[in-house]
Parts: sequence; structure tokens; C-alpha cells
Amino acid sequence: MKVILYQPQIPQNTGNIVRTCSVTGSDLILTKPLGFSTSNRLLKRAGLDYWEGVDVQIIESLEEYLLKCDKNFYFFSSHAKNLYSEIDYFPDDILIFGSETAGLNPYFLTKYPEKFYTLPMKENSRCLNLANTVSIVLYEAWRQQGFST
Repeated sequence: MKVILYQPQIPQNTGNIVRTCSVTGSDLILTKPLGFSTSNRLLKRAGLDYWEGVDVQIIESLEEYLLKCDKNFYFFSSHAKNLYSEIDYFPDDILIFGSETAGLNPYFLTKYPEKFYTLPMKENSRCLNLANTVSIVLYEAWRQQGFST
């Protein structure tokens, strides 16, 4: 599977997501602009030595990437109605998460409303931490694959 972080802002979250990608055999794609340098010490510290085991790409435009994409992809947002657990995940799916501060560009919700999913939370909650959200979704997807890589 591939995890895409749309304009991530917090290096520690991205570092933790690198670790999750490493232990699940997933690739990671970061969409510019990033809120940090990829040489940031906090990013490296949170990811420890897991960086070496993960295929990490940096792309300029999520929109252009999706136009060329021939795989299933899903967005995860607190603004969605459908639950992440309703998806039948496949090994080559792409899981897309918004930035910690701004989420996803509303353009994507307008263009792909049927591809938006959420995680349940109690009423009047803001949202889960990005690294936690990625972990929950990625592990559900991996569980459906029998935890095989």
C-alpha cells in the first residue's frame, strides 16, 4: 500500500508515520509544500533508522499524481460521512491524509466525494493526531490483507 501525506506540517508526525510504513511494508509519498525540511533532526529522530526501509517519494502536486493514478485511492477526513472500516482494502490501494493544520484542499472533496472516509469520534471532538489516524487506517487495511506483505 501507499500512504500519501498532503502537505504535512509536523516533522514528528511524519517520522512516526515512516515507522508505521516500515513495519507494515508500505510506501510513503509526501506532497509539497512540506512544513519542514526532510533533513530536520526531529523528523529523523522520530523515524529513527526506519527511513532506510521505506520507499519515500516527494511529489509536487497531488492532483497531477491522482490524474495519472490507475489504483484505488481513498481520502481520510473528519469532514467525511462514510467510515474507514466500510472499505474493502486491497494491497495496492493508496491512502491519502491531509495536513495537521489545514486538512485536505476542499477541491478534493468536491471532485471525489465518494472517496472520502472518516474515523468515528465522539461528538464535538476536533480530530485525531495524524500519525494515529494513519496507523488506525493502515492497520485495518493490512488486517484485511491477512497481515501479509
